[in-house]
Amino acid sequence: MVEKAELVSKVLVLDDSPECGMRIKAFCDANHLVTLRAQSENVMAVMKSNVDLGAIFLSEGYGVPSSDGYSFAKEIHEVRPELPIFFRRNQVDNLDDLPEMQRGLFSHAYTIDHIDKLGPVIHESIFSLVYPNALVRGITEITKAALESQFKGVDVATEAPYIVRDRIIYGELFSLIPLESNWCRGYMMLQTEEGPLVQFVEDDKTHIGVNEEVNFRDINQVLGEVTNLVWGSFKNRYISYEALEGRATQVPIIVNHLHRYISFGSEDPQLCFRYTLNDQSGKVPPMVIYQRFVFNLSWNPDKFKENEAQVEDLFDSGELELF
Repeated sequence: MVEKAELVSKVLVLDDSPECGMRIKAFCDANHLVTLRAQSENVMAVMKSNVDLGAIFLSEGYGVPSSDGYSFAKEIHEVRPELPIFFRRNQVDNLDDLPEMQRGLFSHAYTIDHIDKLGPVIHESIFSLVYPNALVRGITEITKAALESQFKGVDVATEAPYIVRDRIIYGELFSLIPLESNWCRGYMMLQTEEGPLVQFVEDDKTHIGVNEEVNFRDINQVLGEVTNLVWGSFKNRYISYEALEGRATQVPIIVNHLHRYISFGSEDPQLCFRYTLNDQSGKVPPMVIYQRFVFNLSWNPDKFKENEAQVEDLFDSGELELF
């Protein structure tokens, strides 16, 4: 049995009741959810921002006394249709009395006294894929090493990995590379803002010469090299060379630049990592790089294993000897 990594996911709580808010937070803490709050007038700005989210907790009557919560749910669903909305109701813990159009906005309904019943729903809708600890830990290690090899005079800070349900694109620049093995098929993405990366190149924090004005091809080269290094290390460490089983299906990838949106044709959550590059001299502002994995084509963690060299092979090759 593959051990599940203790990942977290950020959720936005939209609830005006202080008492209910405290109980929702306690439930979220117990279920590895990081709670975020927003004023009602700022909700849509948050929805249109780069905040990574796994779900929304919305209460009946949120915002103003005359609100029924449905107008907020409709606006949220239009902007982030991939995010499940958990609807706190005052009297009943179901959606049966609502018109069909309104029912379709919500993933599940609950009352505050029975919030614990949401536990299985949370894990099914947010933490629906099992990520082996060795994979989660190893991705951070190999990515940090790749960043440190391509940037000079920087410290690379990593945050706890987390799960996202949204499909937003961070920044203006992202790379995409396929991952294929007998236990997974999908993609890895790196995303960042162009401005900070240009500053790192201009301040000679990379291995690119700065004799002329930096252009977009230069920064493409930096991100492309990091992507290749991470992909190569991932392949060497986690992908065996056994033949793929079955037919290698594909689905269209849809990118909408205007809405900063990318879809891989599945509802699967994405494994997300955030790295911050800090200039040791303090002259250049920090740069943030997001890394996402989506295993939308195939996912079988029971077949996952690290490619570790056997001791016998090391003896045979002469790399290891008895002392």
